[in-house]
Amino acid sequence: MEEFLHEDPLYDVPIMSQFAVTDDDVRLHIEDTSEGVPIIFVHEFGGDQRSWEPQVRHFSRRYRCVTFNARGYPPSDVPEDVSQYSQSRAVDDIHDVMDYLKIPCAHIVGLSMGGFSALHFGMTYPERARSLVVASAGYGAEKEFESYFRGISREVAQQFMSLGSEAFSHTYAMAASRIPFLVKDLRGWKEFRMMLGEHSATGSANTMLGVQAGRPSLYDLKTELENLTIPTLVVVGDEDDHCLNPGIFLKRVIPTCGLYVLPKTGHTVNLEEPDLFNRMLAEFFTMVEESQWSPRDPRSKPSEIMKTS
Repeated sequence: MEEFLHEDPLYDVPIMSQFAVTDDDVRLHIEDTSEGVPIIFVHEFGGDQRSWEPQVRHFSRRYRCVTFNARGYPPSDVPEDVSQYSQSRAVDDIHDVMDYLKIPCAHIVGLSMGGFSALHFGMTYPERARSLVVASAGYGAEKEFESYFRGISREVAQQFMSLGSEAFSHTYAMAASRIPFLVKDLRGWKEFRMMLGEHSATGSANTMLGVQAGRPSLYDLKTELENLTIPTLVVVGDEDDHCLNPGIFLKRVIPTCGLYVLPKTGHTVNLEEPDLFNRMLAEFFTMVEESQWSPRDPRSKPSEIMKTS
């Protein structure tokens, strides 16, 4: 297994870069930083493991922080066959990363595509998750937009292949849910756009077709979500329109779910508002580790609001 050490330029922290091999022989690039209770960060479609830098710099002071590039995102392998990309495969990739690092249980933090994977990981491997952070997860989940989203996903995949990642990144990064980031932090948005432009066109297209367009709607998983007992925090920006209602749905159906809404914020919540995001996660992790993040008290449910005796 190839691995090497490099230094974090600001904190002089040794970071172990290495490659885990999944059970279907795909190499995933990992960075493993610091020591302590582990946090696994799972990136979004438009980002990669670099997108978690504001969180790694903050949480590595107290936690073991692990980031990895999903399959299709160099320096991880880029399988040519779209059949090697799926929601269930993305879940198993998290599992394989944890097995490679000999991590029995961790806080799982995912954004957007990574948020879906974090949620599915909790349903598939509940014994491996201390907690779940599901941020900006909802695109394609709303039943009235399900077919439209699958069609747009196929179109986006075609654009990556025909135009290439750098050219198409200028369009993709201007999606409505990215505009709040552009408006409040042009420098940060430009960095996001630049990193997106460095992605593999084949990997992006296959991810869009196999994972994004192929995953089930959250609303079709109501029974499974009602049985989820892992402490869960859903995070959403209030200007990320197609994630707001799915976020409220998750809050209502997952017994142990809390909902954090960031004002005047779009899709890329961890980069757009890193301080607010980090502070909420820090509070959440502390409450989980102190066994203070409990299921909703049934007395607070809507059916009890008019109780008079």
